[in-house]
Amino acid sequence: LPLLAAPKPQEELIMYLSATHGAISAVLLTERGTAQTPVYFISRALQGPKLNYSPMKKLVLSLVFAAKRLRRYFQAHPIAVITDQPIKQVMSRPDAAGRLQKWSIMLGEHNITYIPRTSIKGQILTDFLNEIPNNASQGASVAGTQEEPWTLFTDGSSCVDGSGAGLILTNPDGVEFTYALRFQFAASNNEAEYEALIAGLRIATQVGVKNIQANVDSKLVANQVLGTYVAKEDNMIKYLEIAKGLV
Repeated sequence: LPLLAAPKPQEELIMYLSATHGAISAVLLTERGTAQTPVYFISRALQGPKLNYSPMKKLVLSLVFAAKRLRRYFQAHPIAVITDQPIKQVMSRPDAAGRLQKWSIMLGEHNITYIPRTSIKGQILTDFLNEIPNNASQGASVAGTQEEPWTLFTDGSSCVDGSGAGLILTNPDGVEFTYALRFQFAASNNEAEYEALIAGLRIATQVGVKNIQANVDSKLVANQVLGTYVAKEDNMIKYLEIAKGLV
């Protein structure tokens, strides 16, 4: 997994969860001032009996998966799970089923708090705006055919040292392919996001992916691709045309 931002010792980390019919995901972030910066993205395709879990149970499973996969972070940092779902209440019910009870005990080893999600600071990852979507097409994701989807996470950024991007492409079996890009030109944050999205879609095309859910770290880019926002600047129009040509 690529390290996108290094958390400080004992710094509280923020986690967003997502559960769809066929996959669970989580994003771990740091929050400094008004900025939330990704530390890790993780995603796993669901198979077999897990596909029949209830939406709430899948969401709890995404937290359990994150706690196991990112155990060293859960052990070294307090974790604030930002959620609009009653995860804690579901696990603490006296009549909780055996599996939920087991998960509750396992998660109880860590310093986890649950914070109601009343608003999102900026645009984290559009896939996480709906923790439990009503259907697979909900949220700011772009999907192709009905084959099992691959998942693309992008994080493009611009700073004084230059522009770059990180990509995580995950196949339906949960195998992750990671890429780091460095641009040889100055780019704004939105331009860097478009560059990252286009690079990720091109890589997916090259390996024959027919169905992909692309998640970007820019509200502007996400909504332009979805058609919610109109691209007005010449550079944004060109980027949008290229991105749509790859979807």
